[in-house]
Amino acid sequence: MGSDLRRAAVVALVALGRSDDWRDRADAGHSLAGFAEMQEAVEPLLGLVLDPGDTFVTRRTAEGLLRRNDRAGLAIVASALAGADDNHADWIHTATVDVFSIFSDDLDEALRLCGEMSDDNDDRVARGARRLCESLAGIDPVLGPS
Repeated sequence: MGSDLRRAAVVALVALGRSDDWRDRADAGHSLAGFAEMQEAVEPLLGLVLDPGDTFVTRRTAEGLLRRNDRAGLAIVASALAGADDNHADWIHTATVDVFSIFSDDLDEALRLCGEMSDDNDDRVARGARRLCESLAGIDPVLGPS
């Protein structure tokens, strides 16, 4: 039953992500990030990271994906970053700084994962991962290793 409920949640959040209201789309993107490992969430999340109507949706969705600090979330952000215009790329960078400027352990893990993804078979993920690595490399976290 758990997987049925997770699929139902994804379906509901994807529908919310198609709303005309930017607040609904931002909430949907942030919440849908929790399901990034599910194939049916990937394309809607990419669309929300590159939301054409409001860059707050971009920032909020990217932040949710980056906070996962796992391959699923980082791969979606990297894939979006590979095709992002300068404005969207700036807001993805802002989310990246917001998420990874506190704990060096989190930053180190993200850099490790992005390094692995920079050789991904999916060219879009690989290009975006290299771009994300550059962004991460410029961050000096407040708290050092634990």
